[in-house]
Amino acid sequence: MSDNEHKKIELPINITVRELAAHIDASVIQIIKSLMSNGVMANINQQIDFDTAAIVAAEMGYEAVLEKQEAPEGKESGEVPLWRRMIAGEDESLLTPRPPVVTILGHVDHGKTSLLDVIRHANVAEGETGGITQHIGAYQVEHNGRTITFLDTPGHAAFTAMRARGAQGADIVVLVVAADDGVMPQTKEAIAHARAARVPILVALNKIDKANANPDMVKRQLGDNGLVPDEWDGQTIVVPVSAKQKLGIEDLLEAITLVADNTDIRANPKGRVIGTVIEAKLDKTKGVIATFLVQNGTLETGDLVVAGNAYGRLRALFDYRGHKVQKAGPSVPVSVMGLNDVPAAGDLFRVVHTEKEARQIILERNEAAQKQAAAPKKATLEELFANYQAGETRELRLILKADVQGSLEPIVNSLNELSKGDISVNILHAETGNISENDVMLASASKAIIVGFGVQADVSARRLADSEGVSIRLYEIIYRLTEDVEKALKGMLKPEFIEKLVGKAEILKIFVVSKVGKIAGCRVREGEIRRNCKVRLYRGKDILYEGEIASLKHEKEDEREIRQGFECGLGLKNFNDIQVGDVIVGYILEKKVE
Repeated sequence: MSDNEHKKIELPINITVRELAAHIDASVIQIIKSLMSNGVMANINQQIDFDTAAIVAAEMGYEAVLEKQEAPEGKESGEVPLWRRMIAGEDESLLTPRPPVVTILGHVDHGKTSLLDVIRHANVAEGETGGITQHIGAYQVEHNGRTITFLDTPGHAAFTAMRARGAQGADIVVLVVAADDGVMPQTKEAIAHARAARVPILVALNKIDKANANPDMVKRQLGDNGLVPDEWDGQTIVVPVSAKQKLGIEDLLEAITLVADNTDIRANPKGRVIGTVIEAKLDKTKGVIATFLVQNGTLETGDLVVAGNAYGRLRALFDYRGHKVQKAGPSVPVSVMGLNDVPAAGDLFRVVHTEKEARQIILERNEAAQKQAAAPKKATLEELFANYQAGETRELRLILKADVQGSLEPIVNSLNELSKGDISVNILHAETGNISENDVMLASASKAIIVGFGVQADVSARRLADSEGVSIRLYEIIYRLTEDVEKALKGMLKPEFIEKLVGKAEILKIFVVSKVGKIAGCRVREGEIRRNCKVRLYRGKDILYEGEIASLKHEKEDEREIRQGFECGLGLKNFNDIQVGDVIVGYILEKKVE
């Protein structure tokens, strides 16, 4: 232990017992024993907070320090928003704190929109008098002299659709949960989407004014889903609110600023100008109007901007109140005019110097999009492991759907036990029910594959999976599911191939060639016989040979293929036991498309 007394390790805010054991090179049993001696009962897959993990690490001879949230270092590129990677080269001395950008997620009818409306009308920045004059998909509020930007696009589908395009507009997620209803399926999905994006989560416990509100029940459910309330020694801030009675709104804003203070939310106002398109539309009188969220640098009127496949020189900028402004800094949402086309929500924008540069960027993007559309790449088990071996990923991300809860739990436990050394299984979302479009969007954004047990994929989900390049694997037997994942983790999973018949030929005559052996004089009866195909030799119903073609000729000329109705001379590799009347069947192996 003395060797490790002063050894520092970085740990995240929350970590599972298994992950902690891997970090400090100890057995899981040692960790659980240490936790029990400190009064904490935890299983192998349970999450514990940083303070608890630090105590256990200290007993093992390690000094734990809190891992910086949002820091790109040490995480694979897929974990960090593209715009953050683009500003990774900014001078640290020029980075300054910027207002946090917040999005609201949660189950339908739990009050997401009502809460946004209350915050918008009760806490808009000073100077707003006549209510919101222009809806631009985002707005800012003031709290104790601090500015907070809210994305007015509640719903994890919109949140994930943006993330799937490489954007991540939100720095913090507020999860709205109704105190009278508790954690529902969409709540669990929202948690999965926020976790996959690695965004800090705080909970707004809404509808506390209702007579049947049961906050303790909801907190227990949140704890079961990995969001342990801070009052129960967890790391998740839970704020009781009532959108209807306008209660707890100031507390919620205070909690947002607290989370922001513990997260590295900075930008360089004088640096490279980049950001995200929140929404865009075509106005008959004004042309293209888009809402931009600036995330680094300062956007100014007259700037030449490329946004997705659109570009243009900005003629005018308007803030969320509809007031004309000349410039917008980091975390400021603005409505802009001047683009030549309508960009998509989630597209990244940046300022360029010349129109030639803008057109070149769009040309390259169009070419890349055409190639991707022509051959959509699925994240299959085989390819994910290949990426791991190339150093591009360190975990196998899965979304699991099962027919019943009784099937789900043993599958989750079995998969979690399969983590091997450097590569681990990360189950982003596990739920009962058929595979839906939401599952596909989460998989697309997270580069995960969907595994289903005893379920089907909705027609719309299959269609979306095809267009997004998401792999769906369905199983009816648990051990086949876990076996495939285990093989992928061990690098043993071989691609599945199916045979495709290409042709049949009948031997009409035998020729003996010195130094070569017997050559079959054949007529192709069906399809074609190819030089590079595999063949089987049938005598009646018996297969006498299975292998490759050594030679294929037509009238002494070497040929690559002989079609139906034509005759040929065919030699089999290392096989001479051929007779007139034998049938040669040619086939190829094609990789199975899921």
